[in-house]
Amino acid sequence: MPGMVMFGRRWAIGSDDFVFPGAFELFIRLIWWIGILVLYSIHKGQFNCAGGALLHSYLLVLLILLAAIICALCSILYVSMQGTISNPGPRKSLPKLLYLRLALFLPELVWAVVGAIWVSDRRVNCEGAMISAIFGTVIASWIIIIFTVVAIVIVFDPLGGRKTVYLPDCANRDLESSQSGQLFYNVKKSATRVWEKRIRLMCCCIVQDDDHRVAFTTIAELFRTYFSDTDLVPSDVAAGLTLLHQEQDKVENCPKEPEEIITQSPLTPVADDLDAELENAAHYMKFAVATYGWAYYIMANPFTGLCKLKGDCCRSSPTETDIIGSDRLNMNFGAILKITGLQYRDFIHISFHNKIYEIPFYIALDHKKEAIVVAVRGTLSFEDVLTDLSADCENLTLEDVLENGFVHKGITQAANYIYRRLINDGILNQAFTIAPEYKLVVVGHSLGGGTASILAIMLKNAFPNVRCYAFSPPGGLLSKSLADYTKQFIISVIVGKDVVPRLSMPNMEDLKRRIIRIVANCNRPKYQILLHGCWYEVFGGEPDNFPTELDGRNQDALTQPLLAEENLMVHQSPSYTTLGDDSPLSSPAQYPHLFLPGRIIHIVEESSTRRWCSSDVKYTASWSKETAFGNILISPKMITDHMPDIVLKALNSLAQENAPCISCRAQGDFSTNIV
Repeated sequence: MPGMVMFGRRWAIGSDDFVFPGAFELFIRLIWWIGILVLYSIHKGQFNCAGGALLHSYLLVLLILLAAIICALCSILYVSMQGTISNPGPRKSLPKLLYLRLALFLPELVWAVVGAIWVSDRRVNCEGAMISAIFGTVIASWIIIIFTVVAIVIVFDPLGGRKTVYLPDCANRDLESSQSGQLFYNVKKSATRVWEKRIRLMCCCIVQDDDHRVAFTTIAELFRTYFSDTDLVPSDVAAGLTLLHQEQDKVENCPKEPEEIITQSPLTPVADDLDAELENAAHYMKFAVATYGWAYYIMANPFTGLCKLKGDCCRSSPTETDIIGSDRLNMNFGAILKITGLQYRDFIHISFHNKIYEIPFYIALDHKKEAIVVAVRGTLSFEDVLTDLSADCENLTLEDVLENGFVHKGITQAANYIYRRLINDGILNQAFTIAPEYKLVVVGHSLGGGTASILAIMLKNAFPNVRCYAFSPPGGLLSKSLADYTKQFIISVIVGKDVVPRLSMPNMEDLKRRIIRIVANCNRPKYQILLHGCWYEVFGGEPDNFPTELDGRNQDALTQPLLAEENLMVHQSPSYTTLGDDSPLSSPAQYPHLFLPGRIIHIVEESSTRRWCSSDVKYTASWSKETAFGNILISPKMITDHMPDIVLKALNSLAQENAPCISCRAQGDFSTNIV
């Protein structure tokens, strides 16, 4: 931080990122040099054969070349270990050392070609063991050369040249002028085009139409906006996340002050129905996870899942069930049947159709709860990812209810698609014709949870008694007015430190600010941060003792500012100062705040008992406010807590634990009524 400048362009690597790759290459080179030295010593007197002089020259020059490379690597490794992330001053000589190392790359390449030619020359008639050993050194040379080329391609930044257009002697350049404004526009356009190419490359396996092209451009704009005002390299982000995780653990481990406990707000009246809602959530979560089909069923039953589905694979689907989309070998439908425990006749409509903004769902009759269940699938394909990432806001106006409510664009379009299918195609009318006395319940997990929430809002006028259970829904979903409105009929369930319910553009901006500030304030080298972080994540222990302020250092001691001083997008702009309060990092948020839907049940892991082959986890649940999810928590469980099997396990555990309480309460209510 900032990215290193070489050959007149910026690269996606910092000057302190050569410690680990340099140490690894140095180790390999030392072993290789020692091996060649031993080989040369053993066969020193055996080069009098035909072509032996060539092999002798090859080994001797290779030893000298490797010795020079080892010296260069030692220098690079030593210099890269100096300074801190935000103070690259002690590493200012590193580019010159890298130029030297690259200069040695050319003779190494030439000598590898020469060695390959000499070893493969049939006129060379020396001892077979010696030729084989030398052939091994040639292969090793080519492997290292290939890995070096791959590494250069990986750290190449397509926008690196754009960021350094106005570096030379431009202290008084005004980026607010019309000429600079045009150049600024060109840089943004180029950045958007680069991100769009990356997204297209990642999604090359799917058929692309007009919807995909529009989504690619929208997502590219989003990524360009998010990454344009910083000059963090990937390792800076990793170090920042490591420090943030340890900082959060420190705060959590601190004992609470008595005042904090006294001032905690009492439970609201709605907390009385927590046990009942947990039991309902555990029941409907089965319908939500069933939407993932065979993928979830085999993940949950890795040894027996495929065998259990085998019987249903060859069975033809019933003609009375309306099935849309491809379901090869009937495996998805078979998994849905086994997870939900329903019969063929209980399904009204199943859609496996999957495009961007069009996600799979099904409608089934739940006789146990007397409900018509609309279950929406979560993210399981590239198309679903594009729907997730279409995070622009759009208005959702509800007639006679609310106006100007902001919602997540991609998820709203997915809800619109399902709404049209349910209403315009008469699917819900068909379901209520079969079971007119049943209630309507909409469920989903992750992307499906967000879509189910917006779908329930759309259905509220026509079906006033609709209920929705959103499991781990995305955080940037509804504006405050809509979120408050949905508290009447939506229940959101979140486990632990799940990152998805905390994902929103303001939260991502906040995470970026926290990462930049914590790496700028830390006075330890990056390699020490990463080493201690890896140890802490794997083996635990005490969080690192890092400073949270500038530790008394003078700001002038930082030879580089918080943001890259050579970044064209902020360089010498009147709105930019390095570490002051007026930096872009403290500017007003450019994204509206969006919130989770409905009332929120937060489930946390209270204790865990590990055994030889399994672990017993005890969970607790409580009602929570949407403000509790206003920032992203860094944890190894931030991803696993989102997985549908973990959510289902937590809900089942709580439902079984609270079952006696619910039955006792029901009996008490019954006795009261009798009296």
